[in-house]
Amino acid sequence: MEIGMIGLGKMGLNMARRLLFNGHGVAVFDMSAEKIKEAEKEGARPVYSLKELAGALRQPRAVWIMVPAGKPVDETIEGLKPHLSAGDCIIDGGNSFYKDDIRREGELKRLGVNYVDAGVSGGIWGLKNGYCIMAGGEKKHFDFIEPVLKSLSAPDGYLYCGPAGSGHFVKMVHNGIEYGMMEAYGEGFELLKSSRYGDGLDFAQVARLWNRGSVVRSWLLELLEDAFRKDRDLEAISGYVEDSGEGRWTVKEAVDLGVSAPVITGSLFRRFRSRQTESFAEKVLAALRQEFGGHAVRTERK
Repeated sequence: MEIGMIGLGKMGLNMARRLLFNGHGVAVFDMSAEKIKEAEKEGARPVYSLKELAGALRQPRAVWIMVPAGKPVDETIEGLKPHLSAGDCIIDGGNSFYKDDIRREGELKRLGVNYVDAGVSGGIWGLKNGYCIMAGGEKKHFDFIEPVLKSLSAPDGYLYCGPAGSGHFVKMVHNGIEYGMMEAYGEGFELLKSSRYGDGLDFAQVARLWNRGSVVRSWLLELLEDAFRKDRDLEAISGYVEDSGEGRWTVKEAVDLGVSAPVITGSLFRRFRSRQTESFAEKVLAALRQEFGGHAVRTERK
């Protein structure tokens, strides 16, 4: 199958590579000419504008977008609209908010252009292991791009989730769960490190052990084992943790739906806390303890 790939970042370029390896024709576009040339060396057809991309594909066209969520996706779709025809299909493979998918599908439907939202998990390891893809949109449009999904995915690693927005909604909740799992591992290993046994424990071996038959085994533990082997105490890594949006959306949906999600919510707030060198709220706590109980306070943070 022929497909156009827009966005050759960490995920997009590897996805293009995997499609090429599986025999698909791939035309690639990125704002970076260097990235385009890198993909060209591996067999992709290089194009240097959205108009040229549309011209490089036979109808009905399939165009996969891998750019940051929000305005970049909207701008890319607007740039594509003049060059696409009825029956063509746009796939948004980034981490878009599901309500944006519903809006975009409605706008494109008026032009006769089809839309599929595809939540993609697998990170930089997807090239080798295959991705996990959660797709939403009309079933016939899913069926049209299924050969691409099958080539990109791990065995049994893609699913039709339902109408527009459902793919990104499932991916959003997936990422919320991921936040909670990562937080639990972080707290557990901090407890190990702080204990009387912490200096003698090999954290990489603990992570490896827990992946051998334990109920907490996971791919995240495999990655953590690798991280501990590189740096036992993670001294080269700052504790500053970003969030890419999906955790916030998950918590907001939980509030809107009246669903209790304390673990995911707490893990999101922990990320916010990681970005503060000193919390004013903690200063308030210290001041209150001093005022009501005469407890000592520190004037310098250690």
